[in-house]
Amino acid sequence: MSISLTDSAATHVKNYLEKRGKGVGVRLGVKTTGCSGMAYTIEFADQVEEEDQIFEDKGVKVIVNPKSMVYLNGTELDFTREGLNEGFKFTNPNEKDRCGCGESFSV
Repeated sequence: MSISLTDSAATHVKNYLEKRGKGVGVRLGVKTTGCSGMAYTIEFADQVEEEDQIFEDKGVKVIVNPKSMVYLNGTELDFTREGLNEGFKFTNPNEKDRCGCGESFSV
């Protein structure tokens, strides 16, 4: 099982945690929503729960709960800037379909 980050994502997370002044890493997950069934979640984590799985890539801890890991295994997290928009992008080999608006996916 693995989760990885691009250089851009790792740099963004490190810079944000430094500015924030606290945090142990970034927490990835999925939730049920949208027209395709699931949506990605991402938040900065201040603690690790006992059941969490922890991956470290490029000096950043990526924390995933076991229920989400089934859907996220093998995912690469990127941080992109396109014009005035910027944000995290998930490249997930388990993704089978994505809704037209790009907000949700199915496996």
